[in-house]
Amino acid sequence: MGAVWVYAEHHDGKLRKVTYELLGKGRELSQAKGAQLAAVVLGDDLTGIAEELASFADKVYVLESPLFEKYNCDAFIAGLLPLVQQEKPSVVMAGATSQARDLFPALAGKLETGIVVDCVGMELKDEGLVLRKPVYGGKVLVEVTIKGEPQLVLVRPRTFPPVESGGQRGEVVKQEVDVDPGGLRIEVVEIERLAGEKVDLTEADVIVCGGRGLKSPENFKLLEELADVLGGVVGATRAVVDAGWRPQSDQVGKSGKTVSPNLYFAIGLSGAIHHVMGMDTSKVVVAINRDPMAPIFQYADYGLVADLFQVVPLLTEELKKELGR
Repeated sequence: MGAVWVYAEHHDGKLRKVTYELLGKGRELSQAKGAQLAAVVLGDDLTGIAEELASFADKVYVLESPLFEKYNCDAFIAGLLPLVQQEKPSVVMAGATSQARDLFPALAGKLETGIVVDCVGMELKDEGLVLRKPVYGGKVLVEVTIKGEPQLVLVRPRTFPPVESGGQRGEVVKQEVDVDPGGLRIEVVEIERLAGEKVDLTEADVIVCGGRGLKSPENFKLLEELADVLGGVVGATRAVVDAGWRPQSDQVGKSGKTVSPNLYFAIGLSGAIHHVMGMDTSKVVVAINRDPMAPIFQYADYGLVADLFQVVPLLTEELKKELGR
């Protein structure tokens, strides 16, 4: 039986949180299947990351090359494809991040296999691996299976609890990499980091998201102060990003990032379906809007019909007192 693989995404020399979530679920799944749990990681100078992964997985495939220093879909496909074809895993899991959403559909095409994106649940049943994912803007959860192998599954970050500790001593296998630079259609020239870049929205426990109801970009300072008190980050709707008030990296929704925080504040936003599709799996949603008919209240656990310019500063001050900050 083929192994269960976890694609180990990393950033700035550290594994992303979703990797630990997948390692935990991968261990559960591999034990149920009676198969091996393996991790696969691409990059340059991966010694520390490989050792970390070996404490969770039975085997770690390490693909190192200067061509993998920066993410490049063509290069990563050229490295991953022959390894998958050779080792024949039964399942390959990755986080439904912007990188994996770019990489894995292309890999699925090369392998001529199925892929499920934005999975929010998986269970091994008699008919095989059953995957759950939202459709119709999160109004319906469907169960799907993938015929054939390998089954490629992109899991929404924060769907599963992260593995708590290591304890394994898995085998680290350094794979030979044979990638022709001349065959790459894309060249990554430079990666520009945003000033004051914080925790990625997809990994945040608390998100304070604002819409056009903030009236101007300067007023997002109200949300930043609330987010700072709660140890969270600020998000934005597509309308706000299109207006140039916030960077695209802050956008939550179908054309932005899909998030699942423990606490989601929806402030001054209507709750258009393309936005809701990006936050409908949030654990607790708090909505603040002057319009009692705003669609966002249909998705909120707690709703407050009020002027955000009056409520948010008061809420921030009370939380400072309560939390001692």
